[in-house]
Amino acid sequence: MSNFGVISDEQVEILINDVLEQHGYDFTGYSRASLKRRLARLYALDKHVSFAEFRYKTLNDDVYFKHFVEGVTVNVTEMFRDPSFYRLLRDKILPSLNTYPFIRIWLAGCSTGEEAYSIAILLKELNLLHKSLIYATDINPTVLEKAATGMFPLSQMKSYSENYIASGGSKDFSSYYSASYSLAKFDTELKSKMIFSTHNLVSDRSFNEFQLILCRNVLIYFDRPLQFRVFQLFDQSLENLGYLALGTKETLDFSPISPGYKRVGTDKVWRKVSA
Repeated sequence: MSNFGVISDEQVEILINDVLEQHGYDFTGYSRASLKRRLARLYALDKHVSFAEFRYKTLNDDVYFKHFVEGVTVNVTEMFRDPSFYRLLRDKILPSLNTYPFIRIWLAGCSTGEEAYSIAILLKELNLLHKSLIYATDINPTVLEKAATGMFPLSQMKSYSENYIASGGSKDFSSYYSASYSLAKFDTELKSKMIFSTHNLVSDRSFNEFQLILCRNVLIYFDRPLQFRVFQLFDQSLENLGYLALGTKETLDFSPISPGYKRVGTDKVWRKVSA
């Protein structure tokens, strides 16, 4: 009888090293406890009869590997999540970027795109959307495909509208989308200012210079050395006096780049004060 969902520490190491060698996806710096939980869940849900079968399919079946990446990466998000953070963006951070002739924003780990559309709405309301571009990236191509559609479950709109109002929004939230059966389709004007692209924070390099980088609730799944590597990448990608926004449980403090940054308000936002 197979033992569904049981995967050893040694098997975790074998699998993530195989995935790095075969597919170029580097999960070696991910928190082991979190990674092991997700691998065990995937192993059990897909009812593999043995670890050998799980490993074989992951390495040799491209369709299954897409499913594997989706299962291993974390895709929990919502529009205007943490309204106090979006209020800070609305009231202080984004208005300070108004002096730039063009605003480049990098949303790293964008998942299914709710955060990208939230930021686009803020930019529109501040009359900055016309001169902005949002680069929304993720390691997982499947979630990027969903994000690019600009469609989200209509059932979520009530809670998203509440978040929007709590973040300082004053318009009718439904004016930003049209209902299509069970989906809310957001305006193409918002999507026209977004570029969705795969990017691996672990192995890919800087690809532009930004005034604002957001990477919220991604780094909590990385170990400390990997977090520091990603902070170096962000530092290379951020213009002087630009802003870096992290999740509620993440911090720039104690990292090698922290001396060059100053905390903004009480939320997890830092400003680069020295190049």
